[in-house]
Amino acid sequence: MLASLWLTLGGWRWIVVGLVLLGLELVAPGTFLLWLGIAAILVGLIALVIDPGWQVELIAFAVLGLAAAVGWWVYGRPDNAAVSDQPMLNRRAERHVGKAFVLDAPIVHGDGRLRIDDTTWRVSGPDLPAGARVKVVAVEGITLVVAADS
Repeated sequence: MLASLWLTLGGWRWIVVGLVLLGLELVAPGTFLLWLGIAAILVGLIALVIDPGWQVELIAFAVLGLAAAVGWWVYGRPDNAAVSDQPMLNRRAERHVGKAFVLDAPIVHGDGRLRIDDTTWRVSGPDLPAGARVKVVAVEGITLVVAADS
């Protein structure tokens, strides 16, 4: 009985499956079920217009689902988003590369501390006395690598 009901629904069965997949995407977001849901709805719309047979419907669902997922992967992913006007916003250490500062405390045995604004940073570099001018040349983890600034 359930099988005969499923077959009599025609294109509506695909639309119901698509809506269920879209609902599951809302519950467990990951954007993969979104594309399958859209593909199922498209197959349902096609099946309402013409009756291609269940084999063609399955192939159309597979092709549309794959095309939608690949299309998102190539064109819609955030990697292809516009470049930010503040690329170092959440990378505080990298913002200081190339800038010069004055040491508050000496660098001894290659390790020291440098105060920048309201933050004290760990620095590594050549041994230098307090008051020496240094330039940040790189970042290693959370440590600023400095060199003497002339």
